[in-house]
Parts: sequence; C-alpha cells; structure tokens
Amino acid sequence: MPISRQKNIEYLKNNPDGWDVIVIGGGATGLGVAVDAASRGYKTVLLEQSDFAKSTSSRSTKLVHGGVRYLAQGDVRLVREALHERGRLARNAPHLVKNQKFIIANYKLWEQPFYSVGMKVYDALAGKLNIGRSKIYSKAKVIDAIPQIKHNKLVGGVMYYDGQFDDSRLAVNLMQTATEYGATLVNYVKVTSVQKKFAKVAGVTVKDEFTGEEFSLRGKAVINATGIFVDQILEMDTKDHQATVRPSQGVHLIVDGSFLGGNDAIMVPKTSDGRVLFCVPWHNKVILGTTDTPLKEFTLEPRPLDEEIDFILETAGEYLERKPTRADVLAAYAGLRPLAAPKDGDGDKTKEISRSHKLFSNESGLITITGGKWTTYRQMAEETVDLAIKVAELPPKDCVTRELKIHGAKQTTEAERKDWRYVYGSDQAAILRLQEEPELALPLHPKYEFTGAQVVWAVREEMAQTLDDVLARRIRALYLDARVAKEMAPKVAHIMATELGKDQAWEEKQVNEFCQLADGYILQ
Repeated sequence: MPISRQKNIEYLKNNPDGWDVIVIGGGATGLGVAVDAASRGYKTVLLEQSDFAKSTSSRSTKLVHGGVRYLAQGDVRLVREALHERGRLARNAPHLVKNQKFIIANYKLWEQPFYSVGMKVYDALAGKLNIGRSKIYSKAKVIDAIPQIKHNKLVGGVMYYDGQFDDSRLAVNLMQTATEYGATLVNYVKVTSVQKKFAKVAGVTVKDEFTGEEFSLRGKAVINATGIFVDQILEMDTKDHQATVRPSQGVHLIVDGSFLGGNDAIMVPKTSDGRVLFCVPWHNKVILGTTDTPLKEFTLEPRPLDEEIDFILETAGEYLERKPTRADVLAAYAGLRPLAAPKDGDGDKTKEISRSHKLFSNESGLITITGGKWTTYRQMAEETVDLAIKVAELPPKDCVTRELKIHGAKQTTEAERKDWRYVYGSDQAAILRLQEEPELALPLHPKYEFTGAQVVWAVREEMAQTLDDVLARRIRALYLDARVAKEMAPKVAHIMATELGKDQAWEEKQVNEFCQLADGYILQ
C-alpha cells in the first residue's frame, strides 16, 4: 500500500490523543526508535522537520563497523557493542549491508605484525557475530586486490572485514518498516513546542512546513532523537538548559572507482591529524574521508572547508598511484556529528570525544538520546524504548528488533550488486513492473541507470516530497555525481510534478532550489 504523507497528516489531525510514543527526529536514531516502539506494539508517531536522514544520517562514510580507531583508544566496550550490532544489521538488512574487505597497507616492516595483532583482537571482540577473519597479505596480494595502491616501498598489508552500506536507503527502509508495524511517520513537520501537564511532558505542537498549519499531539512518552538539534528541543523543555552536544564536521569526497581499481578498500590507520582515513568503494565510485573539524554552528546543509578538502586529497594521494585532485571530485559532502561531549574539556579535540551515545530523561519526563553512530542505531533504540517504558509507565513489552528483518530484506550476491537497483531488495520486482510503462523505463541520464520508475516509486512508496529528497537520498545521484544530478533535475521534477499534481511553477522552483543546493557539492 502506498505511503501518503498527506493521509498521515490528516490522520494525525483527526487523532491527536492516545499516542504511546512520540518520536521527534527522523534520522537513524529516531527511525530506529520508531521501529522498536511500533514492533513492540506501542502506538507510535515520528515527526521529522525536513526529510528522513536529511542531515547527518545521509552523510556518513557508509560503513557498518566496530571502529578500529576506538579500539586503538582503548574503548573496548564501544567496539564490542558496535561489532555485535554490525553482525545483526548484516542479517536483518542483507540487501543493503555487505561484507567489505579493508586493507591496511604496510610500508614499514614492523607494521605488519603490529596491525595483525590489533585486527585479531578486533575479530575476537565480534564473537559469534564475526563476519570474517583478518589475514596477512603479501605485497603481491595487496596490489592484486587494489591495483592502484602506491607500490613504492610497499611491504605487504593486513586485510580485515567490516560492513559497508547505503545510509539513506537504510533510513527509507526503516521508515517503511515502522509503517508496516503500525507507526505513523511524517516528514516536513516541525515541532515548535513541548506541551506539559502538571509539569510533565504530555505532547507536542507541530507545524506543517508546507502549509504552515499547526496542530497538537498528546502522548505518554516524548523522545527527543533530533541528532545535532537535540538542544533546541531541550530548550523548549528547560529554559536554562546547557548545551549537551558539540558538533564535529566530517567531510567526504567522491571520485571515480578507477582510483582504487579493485573492490577492496584502504584503511589508513593514522593520518597527520591522528585520525584514520578510508578509501572505500561505493556504487562504482570511491569515498575518500573523513575529517573531524570542530564547529560552532548547526545547519542542515554544512559545507566542506578548503582545508578539509586539501587534507583528504593530500592524504589519499600518499597511498594511491594516481593522486586525486579537486578536478577529479564528483561530489563533496559534509555532515555534522552530534557528539555527546563531556561538560568540561577541550572542545577542539573532537576526535577524542566519545562516540558512545548518551541517554537521559529530564524532570519533565522528556527523553533524549544523542551521540552514537549508524552501526549502533538499533541498540540505542532498544535502550531508549526501555527507558520510555519506565519513565512513561507504559505496559512492559520485550524488544524484538534483534532478529527483525528490515523492509526490503533479501539475500544479495555480488553479481546482483552491479545493478544499482539491488538497494531496493525485495521491492525490485515492483519497480520493474512500473518500467513496463515505456516512459518510465527511460534512463534519467545517459551516464547512469536510474529510471523514471524509481522516481515514481520514491514518491508513491518512500514519501519523497522534493527534488532534493529524490536526487540526494532516494537514488543518491547528488552524492555520486553532483553535476549529473543537476542535469537530471528538470526531468525528475517533471515526473514528480505529474505524480504529486503540481504545476510548472512548482517544477521550476524545485529545479532552481536544487541546482543551488547541488552547487555546494561541486568543487570550484
């Protein structure tokens, strides 16, 4: 059954009372909470001020991983938890999560035994949920796996396994999963105030960002899962609230797949700024990143800084035969991490701030979950709903998400992954049926395999409302090649307008706004 934003809004306006769980925020964490709460049988609503995964959750390194760097920092608990969740996510969303080989290239003799021991510990921490054993590679084997890795002075390497996925596609599937379990989810609806009764949180007032109409919802548990914006919601609850989140910007650059020349990824264990750097294959491209830059401002559309771009290009160039330049970058994107930072300490050293999540409730009963990362979203959601049961005195029900298959779940082979449609998993057949209409079978651009059918599917089944929703987070064109995404824009806008019943003025406005946005992903 199609998912209609308008029908969901009408349902909320007609049913303002009796909600068990009200989730604010439609990123990885909020969507995970909605799935957990709905699958336990609680009456659940999720409200997102923009699009699902618009902010941080669509701008990751696309890894489902334990975090090798956190192991080096001695955060064994975080690594063990993340590795276990990596295994669960690989089982529950096999169409989106795959095993990815990573190689730590060794250019000094001592590096091979040193990193080999570290990766054996990494393997062991995964326990029964391990996805593959690390191995020592000879120089020849490293070059065979990654032909474009720098050959000069290469001694060998250490290969290990981690997970790789498509972040915003998983977010869309979580939205669909929560819907299937009875939750009501709406994008482009902003929470403007928190309602209270006898000093306890009792609901929210929201505004439809398209119409400006306001309405209220009342419920037992209100959960603040707004990522980098958690403090805005907390300020609605407590006037003298002190900030709990410190933003850290992570930048990624997309270049052509030929820069690696193979299917394996490179992990640089220590860069000049003390971080790690990845060169990871993704949809026939390569993701280079990331950075860790402390910022003071929160925004939905952060922009890469020149020094971040230069750092990534320079560092990647030290490990690749062909050094990437600004002209090679197909798209550059930035995301802000909502780091749950300590109240005291140096805010400029964000790489040392814990990636562990932070969960707490205010005196009013408002529950806040922040920090963490994509890999541990399910564990975070389980803990959050468990706390909501206690705080809001909901009837206790056990979590079922450890084994819960996510919408679209389908075992997927490497051969199937060569066709971009693999990200739809079990929905592929329905999209192919849409392509029986000749116009919808036509490619949106000669360089890519995206078709009009995928645009129609995004509108009918994935609640896409704007050109940005489709080109950035449903078919990922903006993140794969920003210039091509701009060229696709008029055709996609026309298909969307037909589906949504919009006029030519809407089309033109959408194209103009999207092209301005896309310019921020193109390096000049």
